[in-house]
Amino acid sequence: MPNTPAIVLSSHTIGLGVIRALGRMGVPVTVFYYREEDMGYLSKHVRRKVKVPNPATETADFVAALIDGAKPYSKPLLIPADDETLVAVSQHKAQLEEHFIVACEDWETVQSIIDKKYTYRLAEAHGVPSPKTFEVESLDELERYAEIMGFPLIIKPCHSHLYFEVFRKKMVKAHSLDEAVGAFKEADAHGLALMLQEHIPGDDSRGVNYNSYFWDGKPLVEFTAEKVRLAPPRFGVPRVLVSKYMPEVIDLGRKIVQAAGYRGYSCTEFKKDVRDGTYKLMEINGRHNLSSMLSVSCGINFPWLEYKHRVEGVLPGHCEFKTGAYWIDLTKDVLFSLKYLREERYSLAEYFRPYMKPHVFAIFDRGDLRPFVKRCFDFASNAAK
Repeated sequence: MPNTPAIVLSSHTIGLGVIRALGRMGVPVTVFYYREEDMGYLSKHVRRKVKVPNPATETADFVAALIDGAKPYSKPLLIPADDETLVAVSQHKAQLEEHFIVACEDWETVQSIIDKKYTYRLAEAHGVPSPKTFEVESLDELERYAEIMGFPLIIKPCHSHLYFEVFRKKMVKAHSLDEAVGAFKEADAHGLALMLQEHIPGDDSRGVNYNSYFWDGKPLVEFTAEKVRLAPPRFGVPRVLVSKYMPEVIDLGRKIVQAAGYRGYSCTEFKKDVRDGTYKLMEINGRHNLSSMLSVSCGINFPWLEYKHRVEGVLPGHCEFKTGAYWIDLTKDVLFSLKYLREERYSLAEYFRPYMKPHVFAIFDRGDLRPFVKRCFDFASNAAK
């Protein structure tokens, strides 16, 4: 039975997946959370929960709270489970390593994937296909580059997590210069840096994930999945995915993760360009994925493999995975399917296929219901406002 505790930072959907993946293996799990809308800290697998300051806006207090919270333990494993905690932990990794086994890279490496302008520069330098992208710092640059690219185009933040915190969306599709200028001014008012990016056509199912565990430049464990439905459609986060073996995606994923020099777990996202059939790099996530429980249900428990490696020194080996299994965010899939019923136009067979095939839910779990109950309550409360 594992003795070293794991401290999971944040406990929304990503964090809940990590909590369950570790808890089912007998790992003592503590959660440090900072958002009221989190639900994972209510999981039956959590032995201790601690409310901490916001890592993005109260970073020094957040780090101090982590160090104070580590006092009952002897070097627990520290796992950032969202971008905000990943940034704060990586920036203070040297200090935190005195108290924890830290499950992320240092800031120099993390910055190359958190700040998307560095990610796309890296892709270009190493021959990994990516959408045509221009960094813009002024309205003059925006107008000049927009004329070069044409419309529609994507207004994309350099720091997705900061942009989402303000606007509750990942990006903006602009069909005209007026729309692009409006999006730029809104972001600039909040001090958020933007890029103009080529629009890659294609429906939700063109998006794919390359999940991997790297060490010393080598891919030890790999898992790929295809997006099925997004929330909202086209530019949102996944609400349904399916496991699928995709050698071309694996090759590209290996290339960019090796170029970034990233060690440990990461999730790299691509989208297939219907115009030429190539997969284009969208982003690299240096923390566990939204759909962590999909790989777990298919035979690859990334959080447990990471725990065994970082805590016990057991290096992961190659793992096969089951294909054709689905991950479903139940509340989002129902709500967004109803909201976009006319726009998405799924047949009944297409809509219900994930539910009829082998599947795992993001939050709903008959044996661990409290997170799902809170999620439903939060949705109802927000709808009533």
